[in-house]
Amino acid sequence: MALGLVVVEVCERNILAAQSIDELEQEYPEVAVLRTQCLYMCHMCRAVPYAMVNQKRVYAKGIDPCVGLLRKVIEEEISAFFEES
Repeated sequence: MALGLVVVEVCERNILAAQSIDELEQEYPEVAVLRTQCLYMCHMCRAVPYAMVNQKRVYAKGIDPCVGLLRKVIEEEISAFFEES
């Protein structure tokens, strides 16, 4: 696994980790999905699906809305990178 321009981190204990968010790596070649043992946000981890995208928290009340937000933030991060270049 190569690191991408956009790093998506998810805690192994969060409900989002059980979902197939690895598909984001195939959908966006610029993305690297990292599962970590703990992101030290236990209050969020127990409450809602969430992930970190380039160190920005992305969360929603449900899995599908969260994955949708992840895609949006990923696209914003990719666009911002290429605008700076």
